[in-house]
Amino acid sequence: MERTEAVRASGALARTRGALGRRANWAQLARFCTVGATGFVVNLAVYTVLVKALGVHYLAAATCSFLVAVTNNYTWNRLWTFRRQRGHLAYQGLRFLVVSTLALAANLAVLHLLVQLGLGKVLAQATAIVLVTPLNFVGNKLWSFRLR
Repeated sequence: MERTEAVRASGALARTRGALGRRANWAQLARFCTVGATGFVVNLAVYTVLVKALGVHYLAAATCSFLVAVTNNYTWNRLWTFRRQRGHLAYQGLRFLVVSTLALAANLAVLHLLVQLGLGKVLAQATAIVLVTPLNFVGNKLWSFRLR
């Protein structure tokens, strides 16, 4: 049993090395981060207006700003980042929404923790977004926009 697990781990390590060695994956990650940066700006702008100008609770504001940003991100990731991996609009959109919702749950947990630790709400949201981005990329690359 132990030998089988070692062989599986070795295969996974080889696939990871192969993926990291492909220039196209790094270019795709750069495009994903560029789209993410626009989503980051959209998210923080909407979040800041909701919290500071409208007095919305920070967790509700994070959820609302997420919905606006995820729409922006899906559109640009579909059209640019994963353009060669486009499938059915609704099917990929649903997968993207699932991955993004999981990322939102992680974001809300990190945001809540950082606010409880005394970090300012906007800075806490910015930090939470950055920390959750790798999870979001991997989920979208391997599931939402995976090659068939």
